Amino acid sequence: MAQPWKLIILVLFLTSITIWLAVFAYPAKRLRLIACDVGQGDAILAVYGDFQILTDGGIPNGKVLACISRYIPFWDREIEVVVNTHPQLDHYGGLIEVFKRYKVDYFVANALDSSASEYQALKSVVGSRGIKVINPTSGTSIRYGLISYDIFWPSESFLRQEGYDFKNGRLGTFTTKRDPNDFSVQAILTFGNFDALLTGDIGHNMADEVIDKFDIYQSTTHNSAIEYLKIPHHGSKYGITGDYLSKINPEFAVISVGAKNSYGHPTQEILEILNEKNIKILRTDLEGDVVISIDGNTFELI
Repeated sequence: MAQPWKLIILVLFLTSITIWLAVFAYPAKRLRLIACDVGQGDAILAVYGDFQILTDGGIPNGKVLACISRYIPFWDREIEVVVNTHPQLDHYGGLIEVFKRYKVDYFVANALDSSASEYQALKSVVGSRGIKVINPTSGTSIRYGLISYDIFWPSESFLRQEGYDFKNGRLGTFTTKRDPNDFSVQAILTFGNFDALLTGDIGHNMADEVIDKFDIYQSTTHNSAIEYLKIPHHGSKYGITGDYLSKINPEFAVISVGAKNSYGHPTQEILEILNEKNIKILRTDLEGDVVISIDGNTFELI
């Protein structure tokens, strides 16, 4: 029979090996961009070493936490930046538990309010943890090493004409009868020569204004092509147009959508537009998590 102290040493040794194997497996030199399979909602996780940006959190079903745990080591309990594109449940619902489970340094969200009890709960948990809130407009940027996360919508002029509250660093101080989707934060996440356009739920009714801001960003910043397009509104027919796609001209499109959802997303119209333009389609309802690994020059689907 083994002596107790030998068993203790063996357990400690195996634990040590497990931890160090996890450390060595931590891919610090590549960016992983993960469209989490959260059902009928959005959650996009960018992981670069021990730095993370989470854009949206899906509905409150625990799936965003499961996704985070698959791609962030168990000992890393900090997420540097969380972005909420707009205050609708399929984009912020899962964030409530994220804020409870992880230390979050910055919460990027506009001041548009929602009367939903879940959004009030989100505001409460953010306030109780003293998380720094940033209300974004065109020109708001996040930088870390080779990563840049550049927000180009909503513009200050658009917000001003809607009577937006510009008291920065607050949540839920502004209400409007306008569709919350119109306020969706739009950003380009860049890593080296790779660019991903993250769209929230912006609709084609905003396409002209958004494209104008996109053009300004492209011409004044780095004028590079878009490889990755997150299709807005889960593939709704109101999300994009052929003209919009011609302007963006991505290599592939990611659709975050729930399997057999009651909305009929993604619609046949959107799939046909993407196929006509030979844009590769990746769907979370078919693929599960959509994971792109990028080294700054090349990228691969994993």
